[in-house]
Amino acid sequence: MNTEQLLRAFCDAVEKHNGKAFAELFTEDGVYHDVFYGAFKGRAKIAEMIDEVFYRTATDFRWDMHSPVSDGRTLYAHYTFSYRSTLPEAKGARVMFEGVAMMKLRDGKILEYHEVANTAPAFVDMNFAPERIAKIFAKQGAALKARPEMRRHLA
Repeated sequence: MNTEQLLRAFCDAVEKHNGKAFAELFTEDGVYHDVFYGAFKGRAKIAEMIDEVFYRTATDFRWDMHSPVSDGRTLYAHYTFSYRSTLPEAKGARVMFEGVAMMKLRDGKILEYHEVANTAPAFVDMNFAPERIAKIFAKQGAALKARPEMRRHLA
């Protein structure tokens, strides 16, 4: 599967609410690090993330990958992503954000998925209270500080 096919299958599986197909794009020991929900390790947990976590409070997902760059071991792509929130305070709003997907690959499968995303517009679209947004950003900040590559920046 080439890069374009991998990314299209990735987006299609999310849009079609097909956790099994999504998880099959990952290695057996693959990890998906979600900007909202944290890490999901292994195909069973990754499938559960799509089928039970993503779709628990959202529907009508749309995901597009743009301008991918890969050397066969690492893949980067700019993405645009949206869904219709089913949270009561969102009142059915279409929530949108953009980000960069960063994937480590092994034997044509995703070993690790990380993302950097501009989530602020989504929280505003969902009518989250400022205190709730601050709590989410604090959690994201703590996760960033816990990453090994940030050690030097914290000294």
